[in-house]
Amino acid sequence: MKNFAIKLVWFTTAYVFVFAALNQTNVNIRILLLMHSIGFILIPFMTYTVLTDNYTTKKTFKDWYEDHPMKTLDEEESD
Repeated sequence: MKNFAIKLVWFTTAYVFVFAALNQTNVNIRILLLMHSIGFILIPFMTYTVLTDNYTTKKTFKDWYEDHPMKTLDEEESD
């Protein structure tokens, strides 16, 4: 996982789960409001980072999934 964007997605996901769990406890409201405010910044930042990431791949939709090889669409058409 060399990519910063995927690490940011994992961090944001964990942050949201922790925030949701803390809402079910008796945590001080000021802490929850602070976390909520940070979330308002974190989620748009994550979205912007993922959309503008310079990630490229040679895979196409014809390749399906790497862990579940299937015939490609071109091979199915020739059968």
